[in-house]
Amino acid sequence: MKYTIFQVDAFSVKPFKGNPAAVCILPKLKDSAWMQSVAQEMNLSETAFLYPKDNDYLLRWFTPTTEVDLCGHATIASAHILFENGLYDSEETINFHTASGIISATTSNGTIELNMPLLKSKDIEIPQDAVEATGLKPIAAGISETNQLILVLDSENEVRQYEPDLRKIAHLPYIDLIITAVADDAKYDFVSRFFSPQTGIPEDPVTGMAHCLLGPFWQRRLGKDQFCAYQASARGGKVWVKVADERCFIGGKAVTVFKAELFRQD
Repeated sequence: MKYTIFQVDAFSVKPFKGNPAAVCILPKLKDSAWMQSVAQEMNLSETAFLYPKDNDYLLRWFTPTTEVDLCGHATIASAHILFENGLYDSEETINFHTASGIISATTSNGTIELNMPLLKSKDIEIPQDAVEATGLKPIAAGISETNQLILVLDSENEVRQYEPDLRKIAHLPYIDLIITAVADDAKYDFVSRFFSPQTGIPEDPVTGMAHCLLGPFWQRRLGKDQFCAYQASARGGKVWVKVADERCFIGGKAVTVFKAELFRQD
């Protein structure tokens, strides 16, 4: 039985940019331990596993060390593979059944849009432990309901130039750290970077899930509900964000880099 794995660069229009994800369409269900082992072998920030469910797909995401409840870029990658390989027509909607509910995907002119959960946050006093661990001078802070810390910096340059001490970040009592600022370039609204060493992701190149949090976070500050954002990692990537009711729509392009076949499945 063949187990085919694709590697896709999400939030990019050309290879070797954006965020790479592995996508494996399973011909039969496999257990969590097997999927975790494959994700560890792929050693990407996320590996997505798909299994047919009627006309939809079950979808699970694994980092090299753990399963996660929500991932944007690997979902963009999964939808890209299903559309690219003719499993859905371009005018159809894909429904993914996930740990975070149903996430739907549509495509238009090469851009995939995901209908994802909106992640809420509240403003907090700037945590001193985060200041000490990062060496940054944030001007504001927020915390999500799922314990992601957001630090707002004074400039885009501070976000781009930051050199993290990942060991110190890993010891903070927050599952993820996001740093963000208003963009200097008028074509973007805000920039960000995302760190999650606790889940095996030192710095994620482009993070769809984080923008489900940053969308409503910046909505409160900028008074708008549609954004063009840039995640300023070394690879970098553009993310379109739209906040609507209790949902967050995340858009981006993707490109397939290679296709492989697992030689051993046990």
